[in-house]
Amino acid sequence: MRLLSLEGKLGAALGLAAGLAAALTAALTGWLGTTVSGALAALAILLPLLLVLARALARPVIELIRALSGSVVAFRDGDFSFSIAERRRDEMGDLVAAHNRLGQVLREQRRGLIERELMLDTLVQNSPTAMVLVEPGGHVVHANLAARALLNHGRAMNGERFDAIVAEAPPQLALALAEHDDRLFAAEIDGEEETFHLSQRDFKLQGRPHRMVMLRRMTRELSRQEVATWKKVIRVISHEINNSLAPIRSLSHSGRELARRGDGARLETVFGTIEDRARHLEAFIQGYARFARLPQPQPQPVEWGPLLEALVAQYGFGLAAPPPAEPGWFDRTQIEQVLINLLKNAHEAGGPPEGIELKVARSGRELRIDVRDRGPGMSETVLANALLPFYSTKRSGTGLGLSLAREIAEAHGGRVQLANRAGGGLEVSLLLPQPA
Repeated sequence: MRLLSLEGKLGAALGLAAGLAAALTAALTGWLGTTVSGALAALAILLPLLLVLARALARPVIELIRALSGSVVAFRDGDFSFSIAERRRDEMGDLVAAHNRLGQVLREQRRGLIERELMLDTLVQNSPTAMVLVEPGGHVVHANLAARALLNHGRAMNGERFDAIVAEAPPQLALALAEHDDRLFAAEIDGEEETFHLSQRDFKLQGRPHRMVMLRRMTRELSRQEVATWKKVIRVISHEINNSLAPIRSLSHSGRELARRGDGARLETVFGTIEDRARHLEAFIQGYARFARLPQPQPQPVEWGPLLEALVAQYGFGLAAPPPAEPGWFDRTQIEQVLINLLKNAHEAGGPPEGIELKVARSGRELRIDVRDRGPGMSETVLANALLPFYSTKRSGTGLGLSLAREIAEAHGGRVQLANRAGGGLEVSLLLPQPA
């Protein structure tokens, strides 16, 4: 409860001083005999008293302002532990109470932030996904346990240059990181080939641009998906065979009855239908058998002009850059079929036809062929499973196009990479080793 405002206290002090001045002046005037002499004498006596009174009134206010100033500086520096134990019952007391309430709110918010940071750090550190935060200068700001184990033999990475750490990693990782986009790639880790999904994100932290690199091991997940996919394949094959065998069985019975009756005219239709169903079943089985019995590639020099002309006659595209002057070294029949499938997928992606590009480039002992489109790209789930045999998001798709491309590339000693493009679309990269 406020007893007297600061304004009231100052008014009372001034009123008291004025009353004392008037009384003292009247007394001294009667004694000295003149008004001027009495006023000067009263002023000489009252001035020191007024200074002492003013100082007594100002001291607690000044001390309180100093305390508030120090507390504000502490708040600015992130120390919210200060509070002021002042028991004034005026406007300054209200200010002190508001200051203490602000400190309490800030302390509670700080405690909540610390608890959330600890929870987030626990989640990040124990995530199976390798996470590395890189500042603008290229130094590692943060790396979780998975990143340390994968990239730095379990050692801490904070403060290290990220490019120096990547230089000691498998070269496939450095190539994938150089593209600055999401992609699926394979790399040899501890003598075994591992498949990774790479995500990179740029964002601002405290006003400065940073990059978050996330690497997720997909080998085990792909193995589980392969088992599920093979189960699906068995169901599809069983369904297709039963769809052909059931009418064949029925028609065989009908043919037997027609033969017993001597109805030869209708037998021709029965046998023709049986032949059609058997031919369909044979084509279906051979399509899957060709995938399982992919012949060994027979590499030879391949000139780019004739190959590109043959491809553009099938599906139109634009060249992103002139092809290399030297011929490529691969099995033309197999690689041509792969590129036809990739161009077909690009045309069916739903983007503009003029957005479809093909680029051929050679870097050292590796040839890279990129097929790009401006369709919707792939979700992370589809991107992670697209290279699996028989995996397809198309209603009538067989799921063999990209998996066949992977099989042919690996038979050549190369690999296939998938990546969503900046601005929309998909890039499928075929990487093939070349002779020196």
